[in-house]
Amino acid sequence: MHKDDPNAERYIAIARACLKAINDTAADAGSREQKIQAVYQAIDHAFQAEFADYRQSVAVMGTVLERIASGQLDADAATSLAKKTLDQQPESTRNALIH
Repeated sequence: MHKDDPNAERYIAIARACLKAINDTAADAGSREQKIQAVYQAIDHAFQAEFADYRQSVAVMGTVLERIASGQLDADAATSLAKKTLDQQPESTRNALIH
């Protein structure tokens, strides 16, 4: 992974969560299956946290598209609404590859 990769911080955060779960379960007396499940949960939580901005942004954009598609806005209002929505995106969702 290159340092200038826009997702480097996301990968690092997810990797750290995985390593922490592995380290936390290594000394645990639980079964192998419990340890594996703990690591899976850590991975899931890390992914959920890292992609929360994307999910929220997609939900907002979906609502805006529904308003535009309803035909109740004239072309200028639709254009204005689309521009405002794009301007309000979280920085982490702009021009970055998701994976």
